[in-house]
Amino acid sequence: MKITPIFEAYGRPCAFHSAQGEPTAGMKAFISPLRYKNKMYLYGVNTEIGYNSQGHYLYIGPPDPDLTAAADGEYISCMGEKYRIDRAEKVYRGSEVFYIWAIIRVIVETD
Repeated sequence: MKITPIFEAYGRPCAFHSAQGEPTAGMKAFISPLRYKNKMYLYGVNTEIGYNSQGHYLYIGPPDPDLTAAADGEYISCMGEKYRIDRAEKVYRGSEVFYIWAIIRVIVETD
């Protein structure tokens, strides 16, 4: 069983970009905000009004592109947002990469 058709049918259109901003790969993936219960992956802080995750999201996407090999400055774009890859890991089914999950963070651009 392949999971790629699920990404193609239900995922959001995204792109992987080089450090120079050129799109190098297109894919469909799931991106979801991380909630308080997922704080073990985050570098957020507790504040008086609650936990601030500092814009972290969970990415689940196809094996290609290989986000575990992303270099500094490379990023994902999706639905008008840019995301830096903080951490990525491959999930295997047998000896084959089934999908990649990553913790990504919104890139805040300053003028």
